[in-house]
Amino acid sequence: MTALALRHARVRYGPLEALHGVTLVAPGPGLTVLLGRNGSGRTTVLRALAGTVPLSGGSVVWDGADVTGVPAYERARRGMCLVPERQAVFGSLTVREHLALAAPDPAPALDAYPALRPLLDRRAGTLSGGEQRMLALSRALLARARVVLVDEPAQGMSPAVAARTYELLASLDACVVLAEQRLPPALHGRPAFVYELHRGAVAFAGEAGELARRPGA
Repeated sequence: MTALALRHARVRYGPLEALHGVTLVAPGPGLTVLLGRNGSGRTTVLRALAGTVPLSGGSVVWDGADVTGVPAYERARRGMCLVPERQAVFGSLTVREHLALAAPDPAPALDAYPALRPLLDRRAGTLSGGEQRMLALSRALLARARVVLVDEPAQGMSPAVAARTYELLASLDACVVLAEQRLPPALHGRPAFVYELHRGAVAFAGEAGELARRPGA
């Protein structure tokens, strides 16, 4: 078991406060989904958990230990993997080189995303948006991380590949936190805890089924 949490977290970008005392817990193994429109704070929550933005208040707690001051590279070394929405791959490296950075044997990633096999010698910068997402997620799968943080995992993917992606993420033996604008259809009926963010604050917290039963949902 693992657990990742924000406690009364505040993040500022210059004079603007993006998170206003957010508290949430992501248990693992399991899925936690952060929902919200652009500007709601969901991406900032992922970055705060990963350590790529500093907190101006509050704390990040991982397995009961305060890691607020632990840099992002050290969190990665301890088993945390962040897949950002943008710039998730190195454009000058080939697909093969990307996978080699994550693990000596790329077979599990290529089994997960067979469409990458004919692209092994292509540079990542020449791939489509959906292909780049597959590559970025493949590296996360190969890393066998304890915590996987993904911002809009299925962006640019076909519906079939997107459904496969959510199936893969749901099956990981890890604490998985996804940021989405709305709950993906592929996650309906799956056990997942949901936080809905609005203007940098938590507007709803509960099981995915509870979200669907809310008035106006």
